[in-house]
Amino acid sequence: MKFNSGHALLGLFGAAVVGGGALLLAQPQDRATALPPQSDGAGFAQPAAAAPAPSAAPAPAATPKDERFVIKRILPIKGPIKYGEWHWDDKDVPDGPIIITVDLEARVLSVFKGGYEIGATAVLLGTQEKPTPLGVFPINWKRADHYSSIYDGAPMPFTQNLTTDGIAIHGTKVEKGYASHGCIGVPAGFDKKLFGVTKVGDKVIITKGKRIGQGDSLI
Repeated sequence: MKFNSGHALLGLFGAAVVGGGALLLAQPQDRATALPPQSDGAGFAQPAAAAPAPSAAPAPAATPKDERFVIKRILPIKGPIKYGEWHWDDKDVPDGPIIITVDLEARVLSVFKGGYEIGATAVLLGTQEKPTPLGVFPINWKRADHYSSIYDGAPMPFTQNLTTDGIAIHGTKVEKGYASHGCIGVPAGFDKKLFGVTKVGDKVIITKGKRIGQGDSLI
């Protein structure tokens, strides 16, 4: 009798199916089984897909600059400002808040209107015994015709008070070799100009050696 190889193979396949079914039925129903790796169709097993990494929290947005206080122009002054010298140019400058800066190291006061520098002058400052304070000060009150109640009625024209202990911006004779008792002394002519553009509440920023330029924020 001839051996039919095709039928023999079918018989073996059938036995395998039956045996496999019996094994599956014998498995406990409450056990979890691991899934085999998936094939890529070419006979190679692919690793299971990794869980997506948690996305990073977005970085907080930078606080935009207040354009009213960004420096848009610096007065074109050549060289250091000498004692008694001052500059003023507010022609065609748009309306905006006034900020006054004072650099104790350069001994210069600058006036900004909406970010445009409109005035600059050399100033008198306090001594080591009575220094001009650092910080940000509002103009508390203004008086065009004022006399000191502390220093023998000394004239302090166009006074703009900054502190409760008498520190102020006011007009005086600004010359080399002179100093104040902590006040910021500005030359005649400039004192009236400055007095005319400020109001109570405007800020005066007093620093020492801080450098700022066009594009920087004043606050």
